[in-house]
Amino acid sequence: MKRWHKLAALAAGVAALAGAGATARIADAAPNANAPIKVGIVYSRTGAFAAYGAEYLSGLRLGLDYATRGTGQVNGRKIEFTLVDDGTDAAKAVSGAKDLIGQGYKILAGSVSSGAALAVAPLADQNKVLFISGPAATDAVTGINKYTFRSGRQTYQDVKASTAYLKGAVGKNVVVFAQDIAFGQGNVAVVRSIFGDLSGQKVDSVLVPASAQDFTPYAQRLKQKNPDLVFVAWAGATAAAMWNALDQQGVFDTVDTVVTGLSERATWPSFGPALGKIRFLNHYNAGAPKNAVNDWLLKKMAQRRQVPDLFTPDGFVAAQMIVRAVSKGSTTDVSKMISALEGWSFTGPKGQMEIRASDHAMLQPMFLVQLRRTGDKFTANTLVRLRAKNTAPPEKK
Repeated sequence: MKRWHKLAALAAGVAALAGAGATARIADAAPNANAPIKVGIVYSRTGAFAAYGAEYLSGLRLGLDYATRGTGQVNGRKIEFTLVDDGTDAAKAVSGAKDLIGQGYKILAGSVSSGAALAVAPLADQNKVLFISGPAATDAVTGINKYTFRSGRQTYQDVKASTAYLKGAVGKNVVVFAQDIAFGQGNVAVVRSIFGDLSGQKVDSVLVPASAQDFTPYAQRLKQKNPDLVFVAWAGATAAAMWNALDQQGVFDTVDTVVTGLSERATWPSFGPALGKIRFLNHYNAGAPKNAVNDWLLKKMAQRRQVPDLFTPDGFVAAQMIVRAVSKGSTTDVSKMISALEGWSFTGPKGQMEIRASDHAMLQPMFLVQLRRTGDKFTANTLVRLRAKNTAPPEKK
């Protein structure tokens, strides 16, 4: 029997703030044998992470097309998505999830923000519904309860991938520059955990309020810490202003190494003149993976004059998981859905994926890339393809 890592203090705290304490009432109506299989997608159509939500949704629809061979059906029943906008707000995510559960939905997916994922996960546990979190990166989602899975990567995999850049950092001063939200706090914790194994390593942090618009004072504070290495963990629409502030305050002139995750394509111009001084880890970019599923995705999106972006695979994989859960498990019995997903190994757009049975970590490839600019054109060149085993998070017992 599994011992699920509840992360009680963090999850309960987020849930309480979001109003997630009450258990939703589940409708008891028996489904018609030919009725659609309804899946609730609670995601960020608006709010700070709206761009991520759009990528996720695009991938979700394409993944359903791929997994059902263009039919959108499993065993003659259509899979129907009901979209709910959480506005990148945990309280709204909880409200939307409760409403869907109350209507009898057995499958929820979509969390873009870590705060939303941590707030919805306890609802899945309380109401015994399947929850597949999306791009939300916080490590706390992994192993939180047996009803919660994830279709994207987690913070540990980001940080672990970056260590390939950090040889020779022993005894140096590392500072994490991040937003003061679950995503940023999680990055601080993981950097401290991973670099804690390096003798003489000092890890500090500068956390920026999520509401901040002027990043100059935080850039100055970062510079005053005299870091040898800066690990930047940032998400959302303020990235360009943040990078501009670091550049204006001379951070790149005094720091040996700045590492960050390569975000969605629209943000690539935001790195500005400092582009050549930044080293990138990468969750996904269209040219990094080499497999038939990614080839299919590239071709399908090219027909629409589109290119898959950072979180397109998270939606794509979520659809693959949903189809797996209802085709190999059940359309109504969540315990059978869980059994169908646990230990499943499959190929997604990123490559070989595996859902670790013990804690539902999504093991997956990661990449190190170099971003180059020629005129107005940007190219992400893959330097290293890291296998899933090389960045696998510690197993939660």
